[in-house]
Amino acid sequence: MLTSNYSSGAATYTTIPISTGDVVSRSFRSFTSSISRHRPWLEFIDFGAFDIPESISAALDRVKKNARYFFVNYAIAISICAALSLIGSPFSLIVVAVVCRLWSLLYFFREDPLLVFGRVVGDRLVLTGLIVVTVIVVWWLGVVSNLLWGTAIGIDASIVHGVFRNPQGLFLDEDEAFSDGLISSGSSQRPATLPKGSEIP
Repeated sequence: MLTSNYSSGAATYTTIPISTGDVVSRSFRSFTSSISRHRPWLEFIDFGAFDIPESISAALDRVKKNARYFFVNYAIAISICAALSLIGSPFSLIVVAVVCRLWSLLYFFREDPLLVFGRVVGDRLVLTGLIVVTVIVVWWLGVVSNLLWGTAIGIDASIVHGVFRNPQGLFLDEDEAFSDGLISSGSSQRPATLPKGSEIP
């Protein structure tokens, strides 16, 4: 088996192609690992951390910080809202869930080239196929408006949370810690995350 340098679209692979079953298995582990990195829900809904921002710029800054910190939580919340929009049609919910799982395993969380009948399938072809399947399924089920409403509600709720959830006290990434002056450029061995307001000796 030859080592291949595979490049298509935005993804670049330098690996030995593996079977489709192994690709899906590895994608599933990557998906599970990503979901497990969500922040604690008690921290997400900590009512004591909610207040009104001082200005529009402060509100936008909160949204950006909260989006970085609670990204997985927001993704889960939006997915739940979209699913709830289909709760009246269990069959549609199951079919859409299967399509979403295909997107997750074959595109978003795939780390290896996809082999079909011994041939490497490019990312563009995978993406095109998934888009076609999604459009056909959604059109066939007739749930476009439901999904749009559910997704919009989830996004709006996430934005409202981001505006009013004060990020003070959340752990910062290293770049933000540098910009806030919490660590100096010479401290390359410092931890990657620091609680806001903490001081480094």
